Amino acid sequence: MVEAIVPVPSAPSVPDRRLRTGYAMAVCASVLFAVNGSVSKVMLLGGMPAQRLTELRSAGAFVGLLVLLALTRPRSLKVTARELPMLALFGVAGFALVQWLYFVAIVRLPVAIALLLEYTAPLLVALWVRFVGREPVRRRLWVGLALALLGLALVAEVWGGVQLDGLGVLAALGAAVSLAVYFVVGEHSVSSRDPLSLTCYAFGFSTLLWTLVQPWWTFPWSLLGTDVSMLGNLADVHLPMWTLAIWLVALGTIVPFSLIIGSLRHLRATQAGIVGMTEPVVATLVAFVWLAEALGPAQLLGGAVVLFGVVLAETARPAPVDLSDG
Repeated sequence: MVEAIVPVPSAPSVPDRRLRTGYAMAVCASVLFAVNGSVSKVMLLGGMPAQRLTELRSAGAFVGLLVLLALTRPRSLKVTARELPMLALFGVAGFALVQWLYFVAIVRLPVAIALLLEYTAPLLVALWVRFVGREPVRRRLWVGLALALLGLALVAEVWGGVQLDGLGVLAALGAAVSLAVYFVVGEHSVSSRDPLSLTCYAFGFSTLLWTLVQPWWTFPWSLLGTDVSMLGNLADVHLPMWTLAIWLVALGTIVPFSLIIGSLRHLRATQAGIVGMTEPVVATLVAFVWLAEALGPAQLLGGAVVLFGVVLAETARPAPVDLSDG
């Protein structure tokens, strides 16, 4: 799932070595997020409900990040009463709903198509900035929007009648709206709080929401002990679901989030966001090799057009003036 970065203020120009480090961290994060899409789909089709998978991921990531920060930067965990409403909104809209809707989508759609639909979020952010925030945007926004709509039409192969699952499409588009809220709220919140503690508290509020909706004493713990097929080309391989849960929390959440946040010390947010466009590409390859999910030529072309349109939208907002550039 996108899995997405926490927006941060643009950084000044950096040396090539730091750029390479930042790009390497961002690419590694995207690869881990992409693989996590297939891991999550195996768990979902293995019987784990989407709500419970979201709850498990949120709680595991919250505990892991809380321990990490408590040991390394305990002062960053201080929080004021004024911050709580924004942190709650960020956690519920940007983490709980994004993850849950994405999980619903990948059960009903190929992982790549679910991600493409979700990754239209930057377009929504740019439109919000233009019409609600009344900030200036470059004309490329409208080109990007047109390309994204054309690409989505190719992905859906609308000339042959819509073949995609309707509920899956609605869930993926709902995830895009929630992800857009995540970007907008995150961009505001990060001005007063470091990204790692912000992410930790967001996962905490996501965990709190799901705990209230479905208490932990009703969690289907027995499912974690069942052996599940890896599906697709690995259908003959069976693993206990708890091993996949470890990947989901550690390598599918804590490590990639830490990498993407770390990369923002070396890259501008826009640069990291564009690198994040590699996630749907890698997810398509992983789903093809592992789950045998194949897209047709028109859908592959449409995916490329969508990503190009999103890149244009990502760069539609004028960059802040960088005095270090002269």
